[in-house]
Amino acid sequence: MTDSIALTSFSHGGGCGCKIAPGLLSEILARAPQGLVPPQLLVGTETADDAAVYQLNDEQALVATTDFFTPIVDDPYDFGRIAATNALSDIYAMGGTPILALALVGMPIAKLPPEVIGRVLEGGASICREAGIPIAGGHSIDVLEPIYGLVGLGLVHPSRVRRNSDAKAGDALVLGKPLGVGILSAALKKGVLGADGYAQMLRHTTHLNKVGSQLAQMDAVHGMTDVTGFGLAGHLLEMCRGAKLSAEVALGKLPLIEAATGFAAQGMATGASARNWSGYGNEIDWPAGAADWQRAMVSDPQTSGGLLVSCAPDAVDAVLGAFAQAGFEQAAHIGHMEAAPTAAGATRLRFTAA
Repeated sequence: MTDSIALTSFSHGGGCGCKIAPGLLSEILARAPQGLVPPQLLVGTETADDAAVYQLNDEQALVATTDFFTPIVDDPYDFGRIAATNALSDIYAMGGTPILALALVGMPIAKLPPEVIGRVLEGGASICREAGIPIAGGHSIDVLEPIYGLVGLGLVHPSRVRRNSDAKAGDALVLGKPLGVGILSAALKKGVLGADGYAQMLRHTTHLNKVGSQLAQMDAVHGMTDVTGFGLAGHLLEMCRGAKLSAEVALGKLPLIEAATGFAAQGMATGASARNWSGYGNEIDWPAGAADWQRAMVSDPQTSGGLLVSCAPDAVDAVLGAFAQAGFEQAAHIGHMEAAPTAAGATRLRFTAA
């Protein structure tokens, strides 16, 4: 029964590609009233960071996040694994270590049999076991599209919190996972993604970013975020805005999923990629002659994407070594942070060909 049901047929957009576009989200949040900001709240909504952080005492701060989405793949077990990996990534991106999760489940009960829904939950539980945490509860509702994700809670030492806004001018930028997940998801939905491409997609989207906890122990690592629905360009722009800096990235140094590059060269992309690009506004300087498929890659919505690390230049080898030891063999030094221009509305992110 489970093999005959294509989960992606229920959803209008899969994985982090179903996030609200960055421009529209900014407009919505600008209208939201400001809540209480106690002194213990070390990280809130001010810089669009990956998770909230609340200081409990001198030694511990609570990292809290939630993430859920519609199916990016048809297999229910794989969907659960990808969604859980993606949700826990926000904790690692803050430098924290997960301690427990709560499941968020929305399913079209009249259309999906219990065994399919059960396989989604099994997939999520398998990733939580790998992370060494329990799923201690949750909430479920009957909805039109399948939705699954987690509330994730973790701990971090207050001095080891790594915000997306703490990058420094002159820092090197290291990306932990290759780009192209959104393009592979588009190929899957069109029925043209082969077994090898699917295996590549699954390998990257179910690889926990545990290394973030280790990287946060390095004094030379200043800022971190994870690359998800807004694409590399969108999440790096958030880092630039938060730190009041600019960045330069070399297109030729970007790690890419091999199976995705061919599809991208054929013009395949998600609708979210175009929405992302238009949402970046005039903050990006794009090199003349760069290929359209390269633009699709930097705006491609990543589901369970890699950590983006801002570190002192002399720490690049140590950061890359930590990534390599954790199995991120395509981690790469892709660019650097620099002082921002003083003119209002000036470019924040510059891409170069080499």
